[in-house]
Amino acid sequence: MLAVKSWDREASMAARRYEAYLLRLWESDQAGELIWRASLESTNTGERHGFADLVSLFAYLETVCQTLPLDDAKWAQTEF
Repeated sequence: MLAVKSWDREASMAARRYEAYLLRLWESDQAGELIWRASLESTNTGERHGFADLVSLFAYLETVCQTLPLDDAKWAQTEF
């Protein structure tokens, strides 16, 4: 097992951005066609977002990843 010095890990983690979600996926019948639906629930805030299809889900996640601030205070307070 590779040993990692705690200060190296902490410095590395401090520079990262972080979001966590509970992802739910289910199939829905729309005019005889099965379509995947999705919802995301933030584990930090409990806020929920629903998506009519996977394209919408991925577009949302891409937007979230592009807009998270580098010095997110939530990350600094999270312990692993």
